[in-house]
Amino acid sequence: MSARPQATRETARVVPLARLVDMHIGQLDKVVRIEAAAYPFPWSRGNFIDSLAAGYRMQSLFVAGELVGYYIAMKGVDEMHLLNITVAPDQQGYGHARTMLAALTLFARQNDATSLLLEVRPSNLRARRLYEGTGFEVIGVRRGYYPDHGGRREDALVMRRLIEPAAGNSR
Repeated sequence: MSARPQATRETARVVPLARLVDMHIGQLDKVVRIEAAAYPFPWSRGNFIDSLAAGYRMQSLFVAGELVGYYIAMKGVDEMHLLNITVAPDQQGYGHARTMLAALTLFARQNDATSLLLEVRPSNLRARRLYEGTGFEVIGVRRGYYPDHGGRREDALVMRRLIEPAAGNSR
């Protein structure tokens, strides 16, 4: 088994251009495989189908023609709630999650959202570093939110990032 190269500024320059497209049902087999590889308690295919049916913002990230990640977000009154953001394990560390967060932030701004919200496991240090590094801050805790091993539950940290209004929009 070969080690995955560490992402650096040098390797980031050689990663092919990423392309975000609206998710559709034909992508779900690959999405569900990525989800299962990335998480010990993955979303089910039904969760994704329900999100599509609900009209949530769902985008898939393609790099060199290969689906490598996705995000799902729900629009609220004046906020956007990130429900799921996932990058295939072998594609992590190349800035793909940051790319998706930037696209979601732009979409939220264009749709007059004042903040992005999400929940994250306290034990998911990599995701917490990503969120903190992109301007999110902890604003609360949801007790027993996530399933954990042995039938236990893990809390969720609720994080928020404020969004500046779009240029020319004074709200």
